[in-house]
Amino acid sequence: MSEWRRVSSAGVLDLELNKPAAVIPIGPDDPSRSAGNLNPLHAYAHVPNGYPGDATEAIERQIERFAPGFRERVQRRVARTVAEAEKYDANYIGGGDVGGANDRQLLFRPRPARDPYALGTPGVYLCSASTQPGAGAHGMCGFNAANSALRELRRR
Repeated sequence: MSEWRRVSSAGVLDLELNKPAAVIPIGPDDPSRSAGNLNPLHAYAHVPNGYPGDATEAIERQIERFAPGFRERVQRRVARTVAEAEKYDANYIGGGDVGGANDRQLLFRPRPARDPYALGTPGVYLCSASTQPGAGAHGMCGFNAANSALRELRRR
């Protein structure tokens, strides 16, 4: 979990990461997004809800710990703050990009139903972070929706 750390009496807040940032190489799997030896890299950190700062420095500091020389190789940076993320996509409430909090609604995501993946029209399923097991970028929502579809096919 990330924590806040006050760094000045003026109320300026900085971010200290207790664990490595998530780093996802993009270029090797999609050469159309690369230019010669330049490959995009997507990195992010979990920050407190509504964090007003820019986590770029904290993320790069963590990457540099495990890959010394990383900063010298960066050609261009594109960063988005929590507020900018919310403007970009209204689903990114508080900066979260995985479909919301796993709270009391977790058992009934997205609605109370025996099969939350089937939408009532044969062959139509919902496989997003809005379904069980909830918010998270791990693919289980799609896996569960696929299993729901396979169960329906077996019943036919």
